[in-house]
Amino acid sequence: MAGSSFFALIDDIAGILDDVSAMTKVAAKKTAGVLGDDLALNAQQVSGVNADRELPVVWAVALGSLKNKAILVPAALAISAFAPWAVTPLLMLGGAFLCFEGFEKLAHKYLPHEEEHLDEAAAPEAAESEQDKIKGAIRTDFILSAEIIAITLGTVAGAPLQQQITVLAGIALIMTVGVYGVVAGIVKLDDGGLYLLRTGGAFGRRIGRAILVAAPIMMKSLTVIGTVAMFMVGGGILTHGFAPAHHWIAGVSAPLAAIPAIGGLLSAVAPSVLDAVFGVIAGGVVLLLVTLVQRVLKIFKKD
Repeated sequence: MAGSSFFALIDDIAGILDDVSAMTKVAAKKTAGVLGDDLALNAQQVSGVNADRELPVVWAVALGSLKNKAILVPAALAISAFAPWAVTPLLMLGGAFLCFEGFEKLAHKYLPHEEEHLDEAAAPEAAESEQDKIKGAIRTDFILSAEIIAITLGTVAGAPLQQQITVLAGIALIMTVGVYGVVAGIVKLDDGGLYLLRTGGAFGRRIGRAILVAAPIMMKSLTVIGTVAMFMVGGGILTHGFAPAHHWIAGVSAPLAAIPAIGGLLSAVAPSVLDAVFGVIAGGVVLLLVTLVQRVLKIFKKD
């Protein structure tokens, strides 16, 4: 009896692990799109840091990401259990904030402020800039992590609580290690190219030279891609939460599939483009509202 009970327990554990593995695979597939945007955004957030500080900054953001997920996983389970209606509004608030941050970046670039003319070479300001980058990256990660956790929670909604916790924790850990491992590789790509250039053979030196040429272009591209990703992810969250906008985008995109040769590509790309446009508009509106509120508060403070 004891032996049969033991083997029955092993069989139950194996069954649970199979279920967890299957749900984790499904959740990973569903969150793959957000993962790509997460990667671009975080690589862009840590760009511009001094070479000797790149890995410490990535490590600090990765730790912040783990803390975000340590908050989000139990919070998501609690909200799902006691207030499932709150998931969409909370995600939409996060999406609006992401659009706001993206639009604020554009506004600061094309409408420079007086403080930008100050000497940026001073060490205290450089240290402050690094801390600002870390905090900004962790804030952005929080929103993206929330979307990943929400998508994963939807995948395991009907499963027992124990399996929900296991899958959510597994996805959180896999995504964090995967994203920040790749980000660390991207920011140190130029060091790898330099190493090949100095120590490799003829072929290795060619590869190293090509990497050194490509690395700055890639980092500049990631700055643009990261900002676009902010609008795509933020706008996508908002349109999915606002049914009329979501249906309109689907209605506009579907007929494009009938265009010969490129219809499939256009119908697949159009929703992301329209989400990004919606994100830009939403970001501009939120920035305008925030600016108005700040000015009104300043007037009241003076009085």
